[in-house]
Amino acid sequence: MSQLAEFLATNQNKNVEELKELLRIPSISAQSEHKEDVQTAASWIADKLKNIGMEHVEVIQTEGHPIIYADWLHQENAPTVLVYGHYDVQPVDPVHLWETPPFEPTIRDEKIFARGATDDKGQLFLHIKAVESLLKSEGKLPVNVKFCIEGEEEIGSPHLPAYLTDNKEKLSCDVVVISDSDMWDKGVPAITYSLRGLCALEVSLHTANTDLHSGSYGGGVQNANHLLVQLLSSLHDTNGKVNVAHFYDDVVELTEFEKEQMKALGLDEEKVKESLGLTDLTGGEKDYSYAERISSRPTLEINGMWGGFQGEGTKTVIPNEAHAKITCRLVNNQQPKKIQELIKKHLEEFAPKGCTIKVSLQDTGNPFLTPIDSPMIQKAAEAYQNVYGKSPVYKREGGSIPIVSDFNQALNVPVVLMGFGLPGENLHAPNEHFHLENFNKGILTICSFFELIKK
Repeated sequence: MSQLAEFLATNQNKNVEELKELLRIPSISAQSEHKEDVQTAASWIADKLKNIGMEHVEVIQTEGHPIIYADWLHQENAPTVLVYGHYDVQPVDPVHLWETPPFEPTIRDEKIFARGATDDKGQLFLHIKAVESLLKSEGKLPVNVKFCIEGEEEIGSPHLPAYLTDNKEKLSCDVVVISDSDMWDKGVPAITYSLRGLCALEVSLHTANTDLHSGSYGGGVQNANHLLVQLLSSLHDTNGKVNVAHFYDDVVELTEFEKEQMKALGLDEEKVKESLGLTDLTGGEKDYSYAERISSRPTLEINGMWGGFQGEGTKTVIPNEAHAKITCRLVNNQQPKKIQELIKKHLEEFAPKGCTIKVSLQDTGNPFLTPIDSPMIQKAAEAYQNVYGKSPVYKREGGSIPIVSDFNQALNVPVVLMGFGLPGENLHAPNEHFHLENFNKGILTICSFFELIKK
């Protein structure tokens, strides 16, 4: 057994107990009553980084929650790795669905249950433990390491992009490594090489200057709900394609290699239908497979609609206003702000007679893609192979982590997403957990990656 493996085996229980300490802190960034708890979590991580031997540790205050920086820079001829993670967590509602309290970490069936266990305290902690294990077992790191850890990821990272832009030299590195994603399955590692971007809009439609009595005016005046349904129906054609002019202009089709990789994942559509209680999976563009539609194709979704009377019983009114929320998942090369403007233009042009509309542009996040044949991606794949005995699969993630693109653009270096969570670990949901099998293996994989890229 190597010194590193022996050190990890000896300290396994201690490492898990330390993770429990971090998980006990209710660092919910979205709720003002937990502002001090978020600060406590930042201080806890900063102290831990100092204790393991990291240097220049800072807790940087923002107008929101703190950013933590630390570094170890003693390998002159080796590359520098910047590790990103976040210590804030999602709210815990509905509490009654938790089998054990969300901030009292509990181990059941070789899993640790707590809010933040997999998203992202558990996965972030792997990197802290990897650095500690190497420093204590070997006295040094094979590469230079920097940490940039935030407390606002769950509320959209409002202050980190400016920090990245203002501190390019301080954060300069050869690769950014992030563990805030998942593996394909138990024992099957995965590298996420693409994330979809995001943009959001809200449309409000108005007709008369007040709600009207349907007996007095029905059949004679426009109904805001009817007009909004008509307008929203114009956004897609009968094959599920987005019907907004120029929406697809910048979309890059998958390469044949990528299509082969996607097929190799063996996504079981029947299992998906069964798990969701559906009879078919026919959403989106009909000319693409289900796997492509949920990962490599852009979407436009109506997330919410409201207008008119919604209380108990009946109220015979003709509503004078109706509203809808829209979001798009965007793929590499699409520009969120450009897409927002295209949709806004479409809604204004297709607005039915007899109404006025107002379209407000809301959040955006850029898509991200790293080529599969990138040297850093291949070193990460080799590290997974060394520890799990299996090459990772390559997958496109349908969701969005906008800060990934921010790192890529601000620092102009590759970003490697090395996830150690598993599907079904209930991130953002009650009974969130993290499989302890991937706790030690994750630490070893990160250490292997550091060793491999020093060459």
